[in-house]
Amino acid sequence: VWLRYSPLDYGASGATADAAVIMASRKAEADEFYKATFALFSEADDSPASADARLVQRQAFAGLLWSKMYYHFSPELWLKGDPGPPRPPPERWGIRNYDWMHMYASDVISMPDKFEYPWFAAWDLAFHCVPLALIDPEWAKRQLVLLLRDWYMHPNGQIPAYEWNFNDCNPPVHAWAALRVYQETHRVTGVYDTVFLGTVFSRLLLNFTWWINRKDRAGKNVFEGGFLGLDNIGVFDRSKPLPTGGVLEQSDGSAWVAMYCLNMLAIAIELANRVSIHYEDIAQKFFEHFVYIAHTAFSPSGANLWSEADGLFFDSLAFDDGRHLPLKVRSFVCLIPLFATMHIDASSLARMPEFRRRVEWFLRYRTEMFPELLSIVQTRSDGAIYLSAVSRTQLERITQTLFDEREFLSPWGVRSLSRAHRDAPYVFDYGGQQYRVNYEPGVSRSGLFGGNSNWRGPVWMPVNYMLFEALLEHHRFYGEGFAVCVPTGSDRVMNLRAAAFNLAARLCAVFALDPATGTRPCYGGKPLPDQRDLVQFFEYFHGDTGAGLGAKTQLGWTSLVAVPSLKLHEERRLW
Repeated sequence: VWLRYSPLDYGASGATADAAVIMASRKAEADEFYKATFALFSEADDSPASADARLVQRQAFAGLLWSKMYYHFSPELWLKGDPGPPRPPPERWGIRNYDWMHMYASDVISMPDKFEYPWFAAWDLAFHCVPLALIDPEWAKRQLVLLLRDWYMHPNGQIPAYEWNFNDCNPPVHAWAALRVYQETHRVTGVYDTVFLGTVFSRLLLNFTWWINRKDRAGKNVFEGGFLGLDNIGVFDRSKPLPTGGVLEQSDGSAWVAMYCLNMLAIAIELANRVSIHYEDIAQKFFEHFVYIAHTAFSPSGANLWSEADGLFFDSLAFDDGRHLPLKVRSFVCLIPLFATMHIDASSLARMPEFRRRVEWFLRYRTEMFPELLSIVQTRSDGAIYLSAVSRTQLERITQTLFDEREFLSPWGVRSLSRAHRDAPYVFDYGGQQYRVNYEPGVSRSGLFGGNSNWRGPVWMPVNYMLFEALLEHHRFYGEGFAVCVPTGSDRVMNLRAAAFNLAARLCAVFALDPATGTRPCYGGKPLPDQRDLVQFFEYFHGDTGAGLGAKTQLGWTSLVAVPSLKLHEERRLW
């Protein structure tokens, strides 16, 4: 069916006469754009695998561009209603979003799923912008800045999570996304857009302060945060008061804020190098804040989040009487501390002599943090600095479990919950009630957090991509001096860079066509001759089979697979 919107009168049959020519012309333009932009599309490689990779890439990008929607919402209008009758029920004032009266949204936004009623999600949007920057960096920058504007961000500094509860707490990935978009903009245009980076940085200073003041109740650099986007991953609904009383000190909450510190440090260093040396002061603030969090939350002598027996980090129940009870659920929560890592090259330090002097002073005189400080901040022979929330020993222990196929590693990426809980569910007894966490690689059987998503076994693209990046960053420091077996227990020994690309290949394999059977794992291995080349970007994927689950058109963050796919292609060219 052809439809044409036009103010002209084409008559009964002329409106679509040139439709085929126009569509062919637009397709040729798109083909030329991708060939000019990406080596994957410009190289003369007609192998079935490369042709299929191009097909998946094009559809990932097309889905992202297609997912723009107009969004209009005013909490004040919703609560107060129209000038005339009938008036809204007074109960609305006690439901949600009543404290966001300043907010007025009337914008085109990249939506998580265009097939649903328009809605945005803050951390989804941040993930969208990373692949968007590959094809439309200006649009990606505008999207990141939008949620930081006065008519979105709360006066207290909180970024609105999503419409059904702006007050929910999503992981703080905005600074990370801004850095990636800034870097990609430079790659595409050759321009360092420090105006964009400075704008984001100044607004995120407010949001960072909100995190510190609201999510570190005891002021000791160990953070809460609630569900943090991982829905039913915990023993309890982490967004509600605990049935046990006390406070949940969160491995992921603390790790996200530690990573946030490093992202802000990286932005401050970039601005100090390219805009003004005055950013050195704020860079030092984020350096020290990161060290305090890493020392308190993640060192073995710290806040009881590290389990030496298990070689993993866990959430911990902290009671008023000083008792701590670790909740030893082997989930992605245990892995997120790996994200808090950063490499500062020697050339950047050379351009910031005052920052370097103060870092050296800190390392020399903060003796109360020894010996853990020496693993949090390490200096390479060329003068580069490596910052990491996890020590080398902890990294060795965690990666051993991470790459174990009996635990987290699946053929399609890293599971959100260890497969070990299939035969040994986590059981927590309290007050005569039993709480269980079972390995559920497919659709959730739990009604926790609504029951419409599942973080108890499936593979989720966004956190897997961040893990891919983190492994590359750890490799920048350790190089060939750190090796892992992938999978654990095999004779396939490799460095962390190779392990990262092994993970990338697994993520891309979810969508890859099997020429022998004509099937794709994301379709559950079912032959779909009419849809074989129409790729759907599902919300998450079965932890054992790779079958797509949840929303079938999560064209936002699952399209993030376009980034590791391109990086994997570049890596193979180097091989």
